Amino acid sequence: ENRFAMLDRIQHPTLVVHGNKDVVVMPINAFLLATHLPNAELIMYPDASHGAQSQHAGRFLEHARLFLNE
Repeated sequence: ENRFAMLDRIQHPTLVVHGNKDVVVMPINAFLLATHLPNAELIMYPDASHGAQSQHAGRFLEHARLFLNE
């Protein structure tokens, strides 16, 4: 019934990474996911599509390191 109903049960820190020009999974879905996960951090890469992590590899690695060291 509510597709987000169980997300609040996930208490682990979660890094949501997305490209703002993704046409495979629309960017609004990243916002919705990050909103419904209690400990989520969203990074939206500009001018990136479905491969945002590889398109912004250096920045992504820096963000991932920061996230994992928190």
